[in-house]
Amino acid sequence: MISFFSRYKIFGIVFFLLSVVIISLFYIALKPKKVLPTYQPTMVDPSLVDSTIQQQKKYHTIANFKLINQNGDTITQKDYENKIYVADFFFTTCRSICPIMTKNMGDIQKEIIDDPEVKLLSHTVTPEIDSVAQLKKYAIEKGVIDTKWNLVTGDKKQIYALARKSYMAVQEDGDGGKYDMIHTENFLLIDKEKRVRGYYDGTKEEEIEKLLEDIKILKDSYKD
Repeated sequence: MISFFSRYKIFGIVFFLLSVVIISLFYIALKPKKVLPTYQPTMVDPSLVDSTIQQQKKYHTIANFKLINQNGDTITQKDYENKIYVADFFFTTCRSICPIMTKNMGDIQKEIIDDPEVKLLSHTVTPEIDSVAQLKKYAIEKGVIDTKWNLVTGDKKQIYALARKSYMAVQEDGDGGKYDMIHTENFLLIDKEKRVRGYYDGTKEEEIEKLLEDIKILKDSYKD
């Protein structure tokens, strides 16, 4: 009996290892790939969404825009065509959450610096203060790389509409001022079809890590 087991010991080990490999390959092949949600207005906190679209259940995309960046260049959807991008809202004189958000956006910039498929877009909610010169000064201070990251200003009505009707990411001021906004900590992941695919707390490192992972998932989805 002992000689029998000795004779087939190597065979048994090889068979066991081969079985593990085969089972692992089946598991990988059958395991469903993670798919990111496509956010519609009905799926988002109503305080962040304009009342005119709160009941919309499908087909939501980011509207076309025409804004000015830190270099005085006109930025439109064409600059983000066929790109995945991360968007947020801020203002340069903010002393609360903005410095943390900007620092974390800078960390994302480092991770995507050599990736031509991904860009960044930050909108000011105080365009009356954040002129091109002010944005340029801020960009230099924060290490913004022009080819990857646009800080944009422009018409307040347009920025308000983008924040509330497109990105669904910013609260109203509540003081009755026309187009007044309270920026939030939201970072948004936008796909190549101009759809919102993720919301993240831009002040938390673990959320930034999740955002970077979701960028990979989104990129992989375009390979299928």
